[in-house]
Amino acid sequence: MEESQKDEQSVQETPEVFRFAACVEYDGSAYHGWQSLKTGLPTIQACIEKAIGKVANHRVSVVCAGRTDAGVHGSRQIIHFDTTSVRSLRGWVYGANTHLPDSIAVRWVKPVTQAFHARFSALARRYRYVIYNNPIRPAHLSRGLTWNYRPLDIDRMRTAAEYLVGKHDFTSYRAMQCQAKNPVRTIEHLKLNRYGDLIVIDVKANAFLHHMIRNIAGVLMAIGSGKREPIWAKDVLDAKDRSAGGVTAPPWGLYFVDVKYPEEFDLPEEPLGPSFVGPLVNELN
Repeated sequence: MEESQKDEQSVQETPEVFRFAACVEYDGSAYHGWQSLKTGLPTIQACIEKAIGKVANHRVSVVCAGRTDAGVHGSRQIIHFDTTSVRSLRGWVYGANTHLPDSIAVRWVKPVTQAFHARFSALARRYRYVIYNNPIRPAHLSRGLTWNYRPLDIDRMRTAAEYLVGKHDFTSYRAMQCQAKNPVRTIEHLKLNRYGDLIVIDVKANAFLHHMIRNIAGVLMAIGSGKREPIWAKDVLDAKDRSAGGVTAPPWGLYFVDVKYPEEFDLPEEPLGPSFVGPLVNELN
């Protein structure tokens, strides 16, 4: 066989690779974070890759917009995966969900170009931290909320939050083990609203550091309870030293709720979660 014929046959036998974006929702309370672990402990990524792999009938690797820690939830986590298999969009969604535990669900799947990357194409990410502020601990959603029994003054918390908006070195607000090379991040907004006993911290930034939001929440709750003055949020920021900050807030109330991408990718938009506060928050924001 001539070389030209061999090359032509090789090209014909190379399967086409398709890229899909997908939206994933999950309750992270039973998982050891997003990223797959060599130890085999349960993670969101491992479950999703296994489920989509069964639909594709081959091993699949997924990339997410932002890795979440153990116990942290997602209501609009965006992922992408590559496959050589041809399935309907309905087949990808319902097929994957058939193989996923009740705590994880694929909401939609959409074909995208190879130019799309769930992580590197993202322009901004958004989280919500939900606090149940009542003297009595909640019996429902105990791992979907952070309980704070001390009365929290939301006006004090809002004043403190203003110091953190903008571009800053957030060394004091990241975990000691954070591996990011650059601690500078830009917070676009940091809003706080109360709905009865629920306080929702809504934060949007270009990117986040390890434990950044939970450390911010810890500082804001200390200020809201009266333990510290609002200016303390700025003092912690200016210190550029994690030891200057407060206690890291629990993961239970933290939700990855949105990602912003260039309009060219035309990803579906949905009301932001989590579902039990979305109707309240989205109506006013």
